[in-house]
Amino acid sequence: MAEARRRTGMRAETREKRVRILDAALRTFGAKGYTNASLADIAEQVDMTHAGVLHHFGSKHALLLEVLQHRDTDDVVDLPDQHMPDGIELFRHLVRTAFVNARRAGIVQAYAVLSAESVTEGNPGRPYFTGRFRTLRDETVRAFTTMCAEQGTAVPEDVELAAAAILAVMDGLQVQWLLDPDRIDLGRASARAIEAIVASVLGPRTDVLGPWESWAPDLLELVAELR
Repeated sequence: MAEARRRTGMRAETREKRVRILDAALRTFGAKGYTNASLADIAEQVDMTHAGVLHHFGSKHALLLEVLQHRDTDDVVDLPDQHMPDGIELFRHLVRTAFVNARRAGIVQAYAVLSAESVTEGNPGRPYFTGRFRTLRDETVRAFTTMCAEQGTAVPEDVELAAAAILAVMDGLQVQWLLDPDRIDLGRASARAIEAIVASVLGPRTDVLGPWESWAPDLLELVAELR
């Protein structure tokens, strides 16, 4: 019995140490980026040695992946079954997330830095972010499809572009907010953009600019090359 309690206590202590390391790594990666951050920087914040951090995570690469997963877990911890909702509730969740993010600049900065770095050659975060964006786009398309079915509206052919646009707007506004927080209201700006994109999918669309093929015919050749 005493041995069982001792082992339970050791497991709890190990979990606590891992969470402390993950939080320190998130701060460090956000401040310095993955490439410039060192395990020694992280270890110093939690009163551990470089070897101690490696004992828990094995490598800097593995630690980065754990940090990213840790952040995702925090984002859905209050959701039923820790899964993204469907239909209109998904878009409401995205708006809530934007307002919450306005109170956690460190996490937002870490995400912005690490996602930007992931496009560089050989970055270990690239598969994670590629998969994450694909999953989020699929979930957003599903939510659009559900809402269209509820309203008896046909799903637009470019619904995948609308899903990508919502994610792009949210990430882009986060960068603007990090650079100029006194001028950018992250929550309200995100809500406005999401509302506009959702409305364009569900209701009659007005091409305010007009079809781009008509006012920028010079782009047709470029688009053909990209395909």
